[in-house]
Amino acid sequence: MENEYVSDKQTTWRRNVKHTTLTLSVSKTILFTCLLWVGISTAALAQWSLNNSHSQLNFISIKKGDVAEIHHFKQLSGDIDGSGSAEIIIDLSSVETLIPIRNQRMRDLLFEVVKFPDSRFHAQLNMKEINAIQAGNSKQLDVMGDFTLHGQTKHLKLELLVSRLSETRLLVITSKPLLINAGDFALAAGVEKLREVAGLPSISSVVPVSFVLQFDMNE
Repeated sequence: MENEYVSDKQTTWRRNVKHTTLTLSVSKTILFTCLLWVGISTAALAQWSLNNSHSQLNFISIKKGDVAEIHHFKQLSGDIDGSGSAEIIIDLSSVETLIPIRNQRMRDLLFEVVKFPDSRFHAQLNMKEINAIQAGNSKQLDVMGDFTLHGQTKHLKLELLVSRLSETRLLVITSKPLLINAGDFALAAGVEKLREVAGLPSISSVVPVSFVLQFDMNE
């Protein structure tokens, strides 16, 4: 009888061990699945903010037919939300031409920053494509969006190179310059005012624009 009792206890113990092992195995599987899902969800729903210190937007003015000068804006902001809605904001009062009086003339005569303080570009991005880019890799993307400047909005196409510098950093570069025509944004009169006040024979109304933008994932 005693041997049968011991045997029954051993059988019960083995069953408990197997049950505990199975339970732990199932728990680990569930935990791993949850962590994987959280990781995927975090990447898919990540919010990105433009890093102004590591970004630059340049434009080129051409005067006297063949004299080109490079200018830029010192203040940029923007973000990309988890759904792919992206917006870039240019503070027009931060225009930098390296000549103070020319900066002021552009602010007052061309951009009219009192009435139109900023310019904006809004686009809907495919986040599946962007999230699929591995760290150290790049992808060419064509992006359509709405560009608003001086009270006028136009639908434009940007040809971009998107690079993932790390899991938390994206670099967005124009692979081809964007050509902005002053006449499309009610800026032709402002260009003429700049020409007159500077005493120049001509200023081109078409301006090439390019940028390098870094976006950091929000914590």
